Amino acid sequence: MRRSWSSGSAGLGDPSRLRILELLRGEGELAVGDLVARLGLAQPKVSNHLACLRWCGFVASRREQRAVYYRIPDKRVVDMLGLAHALLEDNEEHVAACCRIEER
Repeated sequence: MRRSWSSGSAGLGDPSRLRILELLRGEGELAVGDLVARLGLAQPKVSNHLACLRWCGFVASRREQRAVYYRIPDKRVVDMLGLAHALLEDNEEHVAACCRIEER
């Protein structure tokens, strides 16, 4: 059974998860401890976000002794992030207006 867009996008609906993906996109692979330090979040919270991203297929992990390293295993995830950035840049004024509408 195929996952629906809404269930898959739920994994991307949290700013911390998006930040994790952006960090992995830029660095290639990071240990959980590195992600904790860069995000400024508690380790259990980061691990929870990583578990969600792993479940959705957006990240993969490998263990090296006591450290667990994460990476983006599928180029389509990197492509999706790039496309999202391009769309946001092209429509920056409209996106800003949408945010102001929601705040009312």
